[in-house]
Amino acid sequence: MRIKDILSPESMIMDLKAKNKEDAIKEMADLEVATDIVNDEDAFIKSIWDRENESTTGIGGGIAMPHARNKSINKARVLFAKSKDGIDYNSLDGQPVHLFFMITAPAGADNTHLQALAKLSGLLIDPDLVEKLKATKTPEEVIDLFEKAEAKKAKEAAKAEGKNDDDDNKPLIVGVTACINGIAHTYMAQEALIKEGKKRGIEVRIETNGSEGVKDKLTPDEIKRAKGVIIASDKKVDMPRFDGKPLVNRPVVDGINKPGELIDDIMDGKADVYHASASDKSEESSSSTEKPGVWAGIYKNLMNGISHMLPFVIGGGILMAISFIVENYGGGAKTPAFIFLNNAGNLAFAFMVPVLSAYIAESIGDLPALMPGFVGGYMASIANGQFQVNVQAHATSPAGFLGGIAAGFIAGYLMVGLKKLFANLPHSVEGMKPMLFYPILGLLFIAAIMFYIINPIFSGINFAITHFLNSMGTGNLVLLTTILAGMMSIDMGGPFNKAAYVFASGAFANDPHSTTAAILMAAVMVGGMVPPFATAIGTTFFKNKYTQEERRAGVSNWVLGFSFITEGAIPFAAADPGRVIPSCIIGSAVGGALVGLWHVGVPAPHGGLWVSPLAGNIGGPSHILLYFLATIIGSIVAGLIMSFWKKNIKEDPNE
Repeated sequence: MRIKDILSPESMIMDLKAKNKEDAIKEMADLEVATDIVNDEDAFIKSIWDRENESTTGIGGGIAMPHARNKSINKARVLFAKSKDGIDYNSLDGQPVHLFFMITAPAGADNTHLQALAKLSGLLIDPDLVEKLKATKTPEEVIDLFEKAEAKKAKEAAKAEGKNDDDDNKPLIVGVTACINGIAHTYMAQEALIKEGKKRGIEVRIETNGSEGVKDKLTPDEIKRAKGVIIASDKKVDMPRFDGKPLVNRPVVDGINKPGELIDDIMDGKADVYHASASDKSEESSSSTEKPGVWAGIYKNLMNGISHMLPFVIGGGILMAISFIVENYGGGAKTPAFIFLNNAGNLAFAFMVPVLSAYIAESIGDLPALMPGFVGGYMASIANGQFQVNVQAHATSPAGFLGGIAAGFIAGYLMVGLKKLFANLPHSVEGMKPMLFYPILGLLFIAAIMFYIINPIFSGINFAITHFLNSMGTGNLVLLTTILAGMMSIDMGGPFNKAAYVFASGAFANDPHSTTAAILMAAVMVGGMVPPFATAIGTTFFKNKYTQEERRAGVSNWVLGFSFITEGAIPFAAADPGRVIPSCIIGSAVGGALVGLWHVGVPAPHGGLWVSPLAGNIGGPSHILLYFLATIIGSIVAGLIMSFWKKNIKEDPNE
């Protein structure tokens, strides 16, 4: 679909008369009816306002894209309107709107309006196009500009896909980016590497392993002709296909912060050649001379488990938290809604530690280690009851989160040992190893280790930690929440950030009904929301301190901050770490201290301010306002320090 196919001169208002949002929508709707795009103006306007009430379609930068799809619309169309003076449209950046794109699609149509939104958004990122659109005087000029912009975009896409003959002479580097959550780091690293490659005249193709799975998958031909491979990942990726290629293996943050260094390692011949093991074709058994250090390997294996565990924690934890609201305000613990939500959440939570253990083990020992890891994690997650999982038969506390981590590493390295033990067996019995030897001996050994050693030790440790947390005084609690919240801003998604989150979510997983665990979760969420909010505040109120690109990024950080996505602040931290990171640490620590001081608990492992209705001590009074205040105060502190600290830029903020 091309923009010109749904743009028409008859659906353009080159001089919008309206002076406010209501009149602008009415004026555009009048034209939609007059051109037979809409058959019921009242229903159409209502659908436009329903969408506006969800969240404004004023996306910032002087642009608004109101849109609707319902029975009152006859055909797909994009109406273009231009206001010379600008209209207050409640935009995300608070600035007046000059350009309007009203997108319509019939109820029975496909996702035409979504495709149009995506296409327009991609084109309107170009500030030159926006400025030229503001200067247009006729509909024909508007259509001509979009045709040229699309042609330019298509040419760039063709070059990126290797369709341009000129690219055949460029060296090619391929790679994979992946982070734990797969939300921001993955795609930021991809963009940074591709952008750096263009600067150096090098074609870079990056496969992403994000929250929606593998995207832009590398082809065998691309890998074959590539000069080298860059892996910027915090979790396990498909490695055997890179056998025989020079390969750099680094954390995903290096892909964001050091793309030039990674590319230079490939181009200068500094990368070691990767060799996949012939026996199991796994990354861990690779004979590549470039192996991660001990702590890097531990971190990577742990993060593989955590990345697979997070959906269980978030989904189960939030459903359980919602059930608490139903219990408190919707009729008590016997209502069907509470029983359903609480049971669904508990079922997901029951798999949390087993999945964590299983995928730590799988990261170390590959698929044969998955089952022993899962069983070891299950044994760590339950106390003696129907099953006796502990040599101390009277034990009432499970080994919990820490025991599950231990089970995962033990099961993984146990399988590595079994592989070495059976490495010299005759080829005729090769098929018996994965089907007989590994599962039986793996289960036998992990069960014995968990039963006689790990569970007795870690159940006592887990009980002691839980008791200590629940008996903490206000002073110690404030200190702990301050530290945890501050850690969330040290590397914004890196090891310190993840360590703080894992500590809090681990305490919450061990006892979802614990008031202290809920307070720790609130602290890490406030600490994680401060960086994006701080940058959004800075770019909104101190425009002369930030570049135009940073101001555009700051708009989206309002939404990212609200959703507890810390990574939105990474571009700011990468550009000016000496000012941004200390400012955010201070602001996050202030917010965390207030959470501990006010005893604000949020019994949910994710969600940011979207889960604010849950704020309060479990079973106690609501603390929604205090949760907001802790976030706002911490963000303002960070935003002010950062912005006053930064120097004015020479760039015209209104350009």
